[in-house]
Amino acid sequence: MNSALMVMWQRQIKEYFRNKQRMIGTLAQPLLFLVTFGFGLSSTFKQTGNGSYIQYLTPGIVGMTILFSAVMNGMSLIWDKQFGFLKETLVAPVSRARLLFGRCLGGATTSIFQGLIVIIFAFLMGFRISDWALFPLAVILMFLTALLFSLLGTSLASKFDDMQSFPTIMNLLVMPMFFLSGALFPIKNFPSVIRILAKINPMTYCVDLLKYAFGGKAEFNIVLNITVLAMGIIALGILGTYFFNRLET
Repeated sequence: MNSALMVMWQRQIKEYFRNKQRMIGTLAQPLLFLVTFGFGLSSTFKQTGNGSYIQYLTPGIVGMTILFSAVMNGMSLIWDKQFGFLKETLVAPVSRARLLFGRCLGGATTSIFQGLIVIIFAFLMGFRISDWALFPLAVILMFLTALLFSLLGTSLASKFDDMQSFPTIMNLLVMPMFFLSGALFPIKNFPSVIRILAKINPMTYCVDLLKYAFGGKAEFNIVLNITVLAMGIIALGILGTYFFNRLET
């Protein structure tokens, strides 16, 4: 049983590193945001008395990288549907929950790799981690965030058969989640209606945890942030397992 989870985990990682176009494509957008916003709004952000913008921006862009990469991990499930690999795995005498979590753990691992690359680029732009003792916590939170959204992407992908419609639908979902998360600007500056939307956005709490772990100031209670993250993983794990159990072989 455990070997099935490990095999799926290894497969997702190998698939990612073999696909150079995917590696470049998933990193291009976050790095573009980091450079354009980091340099373009740095002076304006300082004038408002909020300090260094690159310090504020980097955790959000790391979160964005993880969000986009993890959610799009669901594309591999649709590919497997199209080419018959999924059917072969579903008929194996193993728990489908292990197949699901093996995929999602593999997707979360590759998302961390991308997040670390963004951190390296941010260092070149002047970003600094104020407390290295919290860096292991940051990596753990990156992994849990990636697992949450990998579960989301894979669970939704189990209901799709069309490779063209899935990215479109997911972009309609993830773009508002990113822009309403406080990744680019403090939530306290949003209008009241937007603040309400931000507070029901799970990405908001993930970004807030990353800000804290990178030495910044969290906008919400840390216990609340961790609770939302943990509940999201549990809920999507249950939902994803239900969807996987209903997949036809």
